[in-house]
Amino acid sequence: MTKESTRETIIRTHFAADPYIASQGFILHEVLDDELSVAAIVRPDQANFQGGTHGGVVFSLADCAFSLSCNAYSESAVAIDTHMVYTAPSKVGDRLVATATEVTRGRTLGSYRVTVTRPDGRAVGLFTGTALVLD
Repeated sequence: MTKESTRETIIRTHFAADPYIASQGFILHEVLDDELSVAAIVRPDQANFQGGTHGGVVFSLADCAFSLSCNAYSESAVAIDTHMVYTAPSKVGDRLVATATEVTRGRTLGSYRVTVTRPDGRAVGLFTGTALVLD
């Protein structure tokens, strides 16, 4: 098995085993050599009181992509710091895509960037995360 197919297998296994991901209706959109993306269509129960997508949904989608990306290795990793900037609104029915890229990864720490976009390509959220490599 190649490094890429092993990475994809690990990501798909983690994705399928996560009950929170399933409850939110997230979809594993794409797994490439250097990035992965997770998508979701915003449901009515994921709207806030103003009618837009709840910020927690945007964060969860980004966090899911981050978690899968930093755990795409044989070593486990956990988040030790995350940050989210909301840059534009989205609404019920929008298909949001969170694309994660690894910025750096060493023996003990990894740094990741996730961009969440809406259907017109505009970023609705910019997420950064740092993970502690455990094994």
